Order: sequence, then structure tokens, then C-alpha cells
Amino acid sequence: MAAAGKVCTGFAKPYVALYSNTGATTAYSGGMQLARGVDVSIEPEVGDANPFYADNVEAETVPGTFTGGTVSLTVDGLLEAAEKMIFGLPEPEEITYDTDKKAQVTTYGNSMQIPYLGLGFIIRYMSDGVESYSPVILTKVRFQTPTQAAATQEEQIDWQTQELTADLMRDDSADHAWKKVAADVSTEAEAEAILKAMLNITEAA
Repeated sequence: MAAAGKVCTGFAKPYVALYSNTGATTAYSGGMQLARGVDVSIEPEVGDANPFYADNVEAETVPGTFTGGTVSLTVDGLLEAAEKMIFGLPEPEEITYDTDKKAQVTTYGNSMQIPYLGLGFIIRYMSDGVESYSPVILTKVRFQTPTQAAATQEEQIDWQTQELTADLMRDDSADHAWKKVAADVSTEAEAEAILKAMLNITEAA
């Protein structure tokens, strides 16, 4: 009997880590969970195929190669430390109000230094009634300046989410990878441990 297909049933645990390279050696540091995941969409850009014709037919072809793209994420709401990391935000400034009260104010402007990052997450699948979890790493991304939207509450709470877009690119390794996918495992906890290892995130982080 043929094996059952594998159907995507979920998305969870987006993580980010700072990307760096020395020549063809790449590394990640300072990783953390970005937020709680709602959905993700990867849109690679691929160059045109290059066919060779002989005897009046297409005899050989070189497939189009990955040239870049974008990844779009929806999350519940960015964790403060993760927002500071992915947008390269400066340290907040302290202001005084009501005579003696203090508030921290973060400035979004020319002082932002948006870094290169590794982005990871877990895709859940089901095959023949059995769930599995696949850790995925996008090896080098850079987030675009975020949009923001909010709506007033009506009779019921309107659950509002954060939309994020990052530019997708090849890393600086010898293979110039842009995505890595670990083998499926049976639990989300195990997939999360693999994801952290791929992004060099220790438990202390």
C-alpha cells in the first residue's frame, strides 16, 4: 500500500538569532523566541530556466535558481526584546511626566540598525492520522520596517495580530544556503530543541 500523504496542519514557535559570518563560516548568536506564531508564507524569487535546443527540441535545461524573496509572518504580538533585536532599535530614552514619574520612549528613526538574522519555526504535519513536526530555518533574513494597525473594540474583542515581512537571501556559507529543514520528529518539544540547536540558542538564552 502506498504511503499516506503529509498534510500541513500548523505553524508555531518562531525564533530569531543574530546572523554573522567570517568568510564562508556562518554563525548565530543571541537567539530568542520572536512571538507566538499565527501563520507564515515564504515567497522565493527564482530566475528563468535556461534551455538548450537541439534537433528542434529542448534537449537540455538548467533550472532557475533562487535569487531572493520575502517571508511574511503573522504573530500575536512581538516580545519586547525580540522587537528590539529584529529592528535594531536604540536604547530607550527616559522622560519625566507628572513631575516625578518616569517613562521609557523608544525612537523609530535613522538610529535603527536593522540586522541580518536567522529565522526559524516549526511546521506541524499529519500523515495517516499521525502528527509530526518539522523544524525549518531561513538562514539569512532582514526584516522590513513594520506596519502597524489597530481597531477599537466593539461588542466583542477583535483579536488583532502583527504582520511582519522580511527579505529572504542566501547566506555566506560555501553552499550559499537559504533554507534548512530538519527531519520530522514526533513531538513539538523535540522539534523546538532541534530548532534552538540550529540557531545556537542555549537554555540560558
